[in-house]
Amino acid sequence: MSEVRRVRVPIDGRSYDVLVGYGAAELLGTLLPVTAKRAAIVTQADVPVQISANIPHETFQIGIGEQYKSLETIGELCRSFARMGLTRNDVVIGVGGGMVTDVAGFAAASYHRGVPVVHVATTLLGMVDAAIGGKTGVNLPEGKNLVGAFWQPSGVVCDLDALDTLPDREIRCGYGEMAKYHFLTGDDLLALDLTARVARCVQIKAEIVASDERESGRRAILNYGHTLAHAIETATEHRYAHGEAVAIGLIFAAHLANVLGRIPVERVDQHFAVVGEEYALGVDLPAGVDPNQLLDLMRRDKKALDGLTFVLDGPHGVESVTGVDDGSVLDALSRMAS
Repeated sequence: MSEVRRVRVPIDGRSYDVLVGYGAAELLGTLLPVTAKRAAIVTQADVPVQISANIPHETFQIGIGEQYKSLETIGELCRSFARMGLTRNDVVIGVGGGMVTDVAGFAAASYHRGVPVVHVATTLLGMVDAAIGGKTGVNLPEGKNLVGAFWQPSGVVCDLDALDTLPDREIRCGYGEMAKYHFLTGDDLLALDLTARVARCVQIKAEIVASDERESGRRAILNYGHTLAHAIETATEHRYAHGEAVAIGLIFAAHLANVLGRIPVERVDQHFAVVGEEYALGVDLPAGVDPNQLLDLMRRDKKALDGLTFVLDGPHGVESVTGVDDGSVLDALSRMAS
């Protein structure tokens, strides 16, 4: 086993470790609660990673595809937990990408009003974002992640060996989420090797989550690029994967910040350089999607507490901006289309 980095997520009274490195899954047992006598493993049929829980366990597979990120799936899992006799002192282990950890985390938060959960992230997107920070949830037909809970894991494993099994599209999705960290700090992430880069992304997120666990303030900056991204996912019926949509959302956010006079065009160009050139991600709006439909979907975003709300770059860095007018949003979308 090569070096495994340990990143602490310092939540008051509920801190936990994230293990990052090749072979990190071998250390899963060190993260399980000492009270756990049984484990419910939640995963999918296409997840190639095998884990050893070292305690009696049952495995439950959820469906593949966003249509299974639903309240129906949560109900099925909770009934399965009940049939196996899972207790509040046991543990749920989510093994998979962001969808699996979102669903497993929400099921764990809901069953018996809270069962410990440990995540084994098997995708790059899951490692740098979804599995960290305690946000869980499922979709409704009206939008992404509209039902969920804040439920911090007891630990997270990011075994980089899992990335060797991923198709190129899954890696690109992870790059879309990773790209946002370039704009949250001044770090030169591209100068780091993969272990160090993933660990640094986790560290950045951990520090932000610790300062604002329930997203009442600063944590909102982790949604940079996500407002349009969620709208694109819904408008295209999830033909665009999350990381692909976030990449487009980052470019839109830069255009919108420029329209509002928050950043110069040179900063917009920097977004193109990181997203489109360094990570070679798509930066164009989906063909045939109506800008007015995207605008309507963005109104439903969870962050829209005071009119249209976006996380935008600016002279003081990335921050939440409320009360953005429709015209500016449509202008930024028009610039992307052209």
